[in-house]
Parts: sequence; C-alpha cells; structure tokens
Amino acid sequence: MPTVMMVRADSERDGELIALPEAKYGGSMTVAEAVEKRRSHRAFAEWALSVEQVAQLCWAAQGITAEREGLRASPSAGGMFPMIVFVVDREGVYEYLPHEHALRPMIEGDLRPQLQAASLDQPCVGNAPLCMAITADIDHLATKYGKRAERYCILEAGHIAQNVFLQATALDLGGVAVGAFEDDRVAEALKLPPNLKIFYLLPLGYPAG
Repeated sequence: MPTVMMVRADSERDGELIALPEAKYGGSMTVAEAVEKRRSHRAFAEWALSVEQVAQLCWAAQGITAEREGLRASPSAGGMFPMIVFVVDREGVYEYLPHEHALRPMIEGDLRPQLQAASLDQPCVGNAPLCMAITADIDHLATKYGKRAERYCILEAGHIAQNVFLQATALDLGGVAVGAFEDDRVAEALKLPPNLKIFYLLPLGYPAG
C-alpha cells in the first residue's frame, strides 16, 4: 500500500490545476451492499489514498453526472450548487473543481494537526490520511431562497457526506462524519474566504486493522 499521498506524483497538471483520473461507474459492490456495510471509522491505517481513490471520492461528492445540464452527484436546491469541497492531506489543501474534475492547490503543508485542534482535538481528524471539508456559499443560495438557504445547505452537506461514505465503502475505505468543531478555527486553518461556511469534516482512509 502507498504511504504518501499520490495526487502530486501520479496526476497530470494543467497549469495550476491537478487533473484527476476519470470516475469509474462500475464495481463489484452494489449500492445495497454499500449501505449495509457502511460504518463509522475513527481509527485509520497509515496508508495514504491513491489518486484514483481521491478522484472517485471527489466525484461522489460533487462530480458532474450530466454534462449538458451541469448536474452533479448530489442534489441541490434549485440546481444552484452552493457547496464547495476541499481535500486536505499531508501535502496541503486543495479545492475540488467539479467541471474540470481537478484539484486546485490552495495551501501547502500539513494542516491536519490544526484541523484536529479546531475539532475538539478529535484524533480521527488529524490521523486520517485524507479529510474532506464540506463548505457552502449560503449567500449565493439566499439570492433565491432567502432565510431557508442555510437549511438547504445543511441538507446538501448531508447528501454529499452520504455519497462519500457509500463510495468509500465500495473502495474498502472508511470514514466518519465530524460536526463537532469550532467554525472560526477551521475557517482560519483552511483560509476560507468570508463567503464560505464550514458544515462538515469527513476524515477518510483505510480502517485500522
């Protein structure tokens, strides 16, 4: 198994973007099996994820599933897609760009210790080889839905998380949904712009043992 993150080494670069392998739509595990096998895992082996696994998880979160209509893997109120997913590993922080199916490098360096500290010192956040941060631009959705925009973003974050965990299960990976954190400290660690609010952290990796 790999012991370092494979995105930088194995992917092709397009300018500053890191192109990801195309998502695969077939597999040996059915959706029903993934639902039955999914469990929360808080302890992870040290093995890092491959670029193919990272690509598949990103696609399950917000990947484009209908190019002409611009539809994504998880539903969105009014098709406005206010959610933005960030990937955090030992190399740095990346923004997932659905239409390009690529990662945009944002911050260099391992910020997982800072995320753990901001998450009530939960070891799973710092020890997981990869952590997804689910954020949303509530104001963007509010242009259409007003005060209900935040509620819809919360629902969308849940859709994304379940997609990711089912995909992780199908890849023999595991993860856990983390909602206990200090919003401001997470935003500061990830250098989020003021318009983005953090909703979820999803530590992911090979379950320990």
